[in-house]
Amino acid sequence: MITVEIIAVGKIKEDYYNKAVSEYIKRLSRYCNLKISEVSDFPDDKNSVQKEEALILPRLRGVCVPLCVEGKQMSSEDLAGFISDCAVSGRGHITFVIGGSNGLGDRVKNAGELKLSFSKLTFPHRLMRVMLLEQIYRAFKIISGESYHK
Repeated sequence: MITVEIIAVGKIKEDYYNKAVSEYIKRLSRYCNLKISEVSDFPDDKNSVQKEEALILPRLRGVCVPLCVEGKQMSSEDLAGFISDCAVSGRGHITFVIGGSNGLGDRVKNAGELKLSFSKLTFPHRLMRVMLLEQIYRAFKIISGESYHK
């Protein structure tokens, strides 16, 4: 079974986001080994990105996919194809990285095999965790040939 890991900067404090994350963790348990790890954020520090990057880089495993606005925008079907291709080619560990409020450092972005963008819009990083989990769940439904509303 493929392992999907999400490394996220900061903790989710809002109960409504935590409930959504828990629901997707439950749903995804059928399709993959899901790991979510958090690293400390430094929102009020002028070197926050570099400090967060130093915590992220040693944790990167397998195929790295940093989420960043300058990344590639994909359809849900394209993301499903990417995940499927990784699994079929024996690269069974995919690590998605979500930065903090100041984004990701260049070293993390450059470590990515695929830089992924959900939009040119900027989203709160806590909400992005829920959005990413939903898209990963949707991708596995597509890979499995199961229906999922559009």
